[in-house]
Amino acid sequence: MGNLTTDVKNLELETLKNLKNSKSDNTLRAYQSDFRDFSTFCIKNGLSSMPTQPKIIAIYITHLSKTSKFSTLKRRIASISVIHKLKGHYLDTKHPIIMENLHGIKRTLGSRQKAKKPILINDLKLIIKVIDKKKVRDKALILIGFAGGFRRSELVNINYDDVEFVPEGVKILIRRSKTDQSGEGIIKAIPYFDNQEFCPVIALRNLINDKFKNLNEGKIFDLSDKSVALIIKRYAEKAGLDSSKYAGHSLRSGFATTAAEFGAEERNIMAMTGHKTTQMVRRYIHEANLFKNNALNKIKI
Repeated sequence: MGNLTTDVKNLELETLKNLKNSKSDNTLRAYQSDFRDFSTFCIKNGLSSMPTQPKIIAIYITHLSKTSKFSTLKRRIASISVIHKLKGHYLDTKHPIIMENLHGIKRTLGSRQKAKKPILINDLKLIIKVIDKKKVRDKALILIGFAGGFRRSELVNINYDDVEFVPEGVKILIRRSKTDQSGEGIIKAIPYFDNQEFCPVIALRNLINDKFKNLNEGKIFDLSDKSVALIIKRYAEKAGLDSSKYAGHSLRSGFATTAAEFGAEERNIMAMTGHKTTQMVRRYIHEANLFKNNALNKIKI
């Protein structure tokens, strides 16, 4: 009987380990940060955070709705649910009191996020031109980030071994991403650009030649994902752009919007960005075509 109990305990521990491994470290940290905020709210109000109840979550998201975006509310609920699973507790996040409250908040506030501006071709050129020639890392970061439609987390996790230069350009292996938590990996292929000043392949080669003279391992950019956003903002401001309107996601959205503007097919954009659903990509395509397919173009005054 004792051995059986020990075996079950070991299986429980292994199960918890598997649950944790199903998420990336960055994702787990984000969940834990969200849950800490929820716990703080519960402590202040004499409520139970673990295990909690749907009614308490409903009260919490009502509290959050005063200062947070609708997308933040949904993310917090997901985070609380995941932390409960890791602790072995079931939580019904689809309970009517939560869902109806969300619908009511959505009707009141609206759910559309105020997205940061995409970095389009003209913006990209302005930004690259103000980067000092000695800042080879920053130039490569911005050009590769744009050309590959990378998420910040993908960019900062590119290793030396993940990069392969070929006659057509460069192939970059993304070992794990937001939509590939199992780590199957995808390869992004970036061709040479005609204009060498703005060519991401040449910029990346220059960085590797400069940084890895005597090395053959390590991270290419050696940055945190937050640093990516700060670098973009710094050069946007230096280029005379409103830096408050740009963020780390501006490179990714800039690629998708620009590709759509130049007529790239939806499936080809998704193949580069790694999007699993068409919803976000179609939003980029719609944005790119706002003026191109505008009915007012037919009106001559």
